[in-house]
Amino acid sequence: MAGSEGFEPESDRVTRQLRDDILDGVRRPGSKLVERELAAELGVSRLPIRDALKALVTEGLVTPRPRTWAVVREFSPTDVSDLGEVRSALETLTFRLAAQRRTRAGLEKLRADLDAELEAARRGDAVQARRAAADFHQTVTSLAANELLSELERTLRSRMRWLLSRHDDLLGMAREHENLYDAIVARDVPRVEELVLKHLEMGRSAAVAHLRSSKE
Repeated sequence: MAGSEGFEPESDRVTRQLRDDILDGVRRPGSKLVERELAAELGVSRLPIRDALKALVTEGLVTPRPRTWAVVREFSPTDVSDLGEVRSALETLTFRLAAQRRTRAGLEKLRADLDAELEAARRGDAVQARRAAADFHQTVTSLAANELLSELERTLRSRMRWLLSRHDDLLGMAREHENLYDAIVARDVPRVEELVLKHLEMGRSAAVAHLRSSKE
């Protein structure tokens, strides 16, 4: 008999499924999320659907509508600009602390994330490459070893993952991460800060270009 460690509450499972669908592009911006329809599709009652939609509203991925439905959030250019400004401040600090405080075990995890991203990018698997890229950033946060920073990252995690999902140059993003990894390994803080600024600008440009193309 399996232990309780592997148990995942139904509402958590549904939230994870819907979150992945949104971030992976399965459910497009503006798509309706109707409790009754989702319950039938996912084979659950409406209660975990309701809980999942509330969680995704809090995460900034879903916009609530009256009664029993919601829509996948459509991010505006202002949303992207606001998110980019916050990301710039947080990630500059995060990568700098990671370079100063990284551990051997942390670097091994970061290398594994990077290898997964490079492999997926080379075979053109956008979903897996973007997921691995997001994992890379999350691991960097853990290397920074600052609990308040980790708390802020958890609050913004879904929106940050959404921003990373706007990248179409998968290999270009992976190579930027590889350069950042090398600088973190070397504890080269000035180099890390220089690379982060370039990386953030690439991300901003990619998100803006993605928004423009989706409107055409």
